[in-house]
Amino acid sequence: MTNVLLIHGGVGIDDNLVDAANIKLNYFASSVKLNGNPLDSAIEAVRMMEDDPEFNAGTGSVMRIDGSIQMDASVAIPGKFGSVLAIESVRNPVMVARDVMEMTPHTMLAGDGAVKFARLLGYEEYDPSTDRARNRLKVALENLKTPGSDSYAKYSKLMEKTDFNDFMKDSCDTVGAVARIDGKFAAAVSTGGASPMLRGRIGDSPVFGSGIYVGDKGAVVATGIGEEISKRLLCFRIHEKIGTKPLHDVMKEEISFFKNVIAGVIAVSADEYGYFANKGMGTGLKLE
Repeated sequence: MTNVLLIHGGVGIDDNLVDAANIKLNYFASSVKLNGNPLDSAIEAVRMMEDDPEFNAGTGSVMRIDGSIQMDASVAIPGKFGSVLAIESVRNPVMVARDVMEMTPHTMLAGDGAVKFARLLGYEEYDPSTDRARNRLKVALENLKTPGSDSYAKYSKLMEKTDFNDFMKDSCDTVGAVARIDGKFAAAVSTGGASPMLRGRIGDSPVFGSGIYVGDKGAVVATGIGEEISKRLLCFRIHEKIGTKPLHDVMKEEISFFKNVIAGVIAVSADEYGYFANKGMGTGLKLE
């Protein structure tokens, strides 16, 4: 059986940028060893993307409306799952998510609890903010104040009832991997969130069944508008349909329900692998 590592760098990029993204992602994938543990391979690929400021995870994370950076990450193998939600000031949230799964009786740790857990294990304080993130926040805040913009429409009800500047006075995508090695499955996901977003917002990435799912049939990871992905339990639905028709058809069918909403998935099963997105999505692949 062929060993597979399939990764993505987020959905929603312009079609003319996909080829360039694929080159970088294929390089990342080719650099990962496909040893006997698929989780090692999936996490290593995600860790490399977290360290690259071009991707919205780890060092490339976007800022919240208040200027802070809160990140989500999760990992899974059949029967086991771990995630961190709204974690701050760590370099590689995906590594902390693995420690939650392997070293605690829990499946999820959030906020300051996740940060304290990371410090307990020796993860050093790290500032993931970049000039790129600050510039993206500036643009996002300008759009929030512009009547007629998409961001203004999304937050208009909140702005009507609050002094929205209180959220801003301090100043959609995801990366993921699925692996099949020696017939065993694993997945890992990390994200810096969507822009603009309120402090404390959680998308689909750290929620089992929504942005990530691994079971006996395979591994699935999603990217896109987290709120809509969560509503449909996208990854769980795809996993449950594996084997009923070709994997590509399963993914295409589920993504077709996302009308005017950006979404994409990557997946591996016992004998297939593939991806599908309704907008540009870079991917990388390694086979052995």
